[in-house]
Amino acid sequence: MKKDLIAIADLSKEDIHNIIYKAIDLKSELKLEKRLHYLLGKNLALIFEKPSLRTRVTFEVAIRQLSGSAIYLSQADIGMGKRESIADIAKNLSRWVNIIAARTFSHQTVLDLAKYCSIPVINALSDLEHPCQALADFLTIYDLQGKIEGSNLAWIGDGNNVCHSLMLASAILGANMKIATPAGYEPKPEITKKALEFASATNAKIVVGNNPQEAVVDSTFIYTDTWTSMGQETEAEKRKAIFGGFQVNAQLLNNAPTRYYVMHCLPAHRGEEITDDVLDGPHSIVLDQSENRLHVQRAILAILLEKKKKI
Repeated sequence: MKKDLIAIADLSKEDIHNIIYKAIDLKSELKLEKRLHYLLGKNLALIFEKPSLRTRVTFEVAIRQLSGSAIYLSQADIGMGKRESIADIAKNLSRWVNIIAARTFSHQTVLDLAKYCSIPVINALSDLEHPCQALADFLTIYDLQGKIEGSNLAWIGDGNNVCHSLMLASAILGANMKIATPAGYEPKPEITKKALEFASATNAKIVVGNNPQEAVVDSTFIYTDTWTSMGQETEAEKRKAIFGGFQVNAQLLNNAPTRYYVMHCLPAHRGEEITDDVLDGPHSIVLDQSENRLHVQRAILAILLEKKKKI
């Protein structure tokens, strides 16, 4: 595994498996009520340009469970790129803390932090990718099936950052993924191209289309996300009209196989991309996904900092 975790494409199949197995091992140790000292004395800086529930809480709890500590830095605290350059912030933090998790609007901001930091940087969400979410999702799939290769996923909605990371991880791991978006809202072509390149080596099937009914056929895992991401608020009303036929509801799920699971990375806009009865229903595994953010991020922190210690 490289110094940083910026994008799914930076990871090999072995890297992803190692993260998942480490997450499982650490979860087992915690269940035995062991005091975990993996990161005793280590400090995590959380740089957040966007508000967060799951990402902030899970990263803070993760490092504390490993005997480290976290400091939260909002845009108001540091004025990244305005009050002070990204390079200067990165170089200073590299002298004080051991690792950074950054939740930013622009993917370039995460790349710049990693460029100027001598310590590991984790992409905790950018406009291009959400790697921690995708890794938690595949941990969830593994927990349910005992395997990932050959799994069938459907993505319904916007071809956004979460979709990008899931596509790439699916292709690397040999899982199949069908994406259904409105025309013009498909995943970025360069991400699709990269996913298809990975898929050619693993025999994964990655299909991008515009028909949600076709996408859920034979798909064990049916995934959706908000139609309007943070930073796109001015498009909200326009998107509601365009995405109306892409709601995950009981009618759409009539096309799904008998055994299926519904996934959502949250927060959900209930009544828009997903209905209450589906989100809260017996097929929903959204809280398992949410919990697994904690376990996966704990594993990522341990792997990156243990690796650094060995160098």
